[in-house]
Amino acid sequence: MEKIDARGRSCPEPVIMVQRQFRNGDEFEVLVDNACAVQNITRFAENKGASVTVTETGTDEFTLLVKKP
Repeated sequence: MEKIDARGRSCPEPVIMVQRQFRNGDEFEVLVDNACAVQNITRFAENKGASVTVTETGTDEFTLLVKKP
């Protein structure tokens, strides 16, 4: 499974990284370190019909599992 490490990057860069990966894979993980990125990536993926599972892995660290339909 592909992993995107978007920690340390500010929006909209994490969403752009996810958009690029969206064209290539059906399931991938995204690592982010702020709640704004979680919300923006979740909104983008769900608007494309994907499901997103968010897991908080530490203080202000999140792993998003994105699955395309």
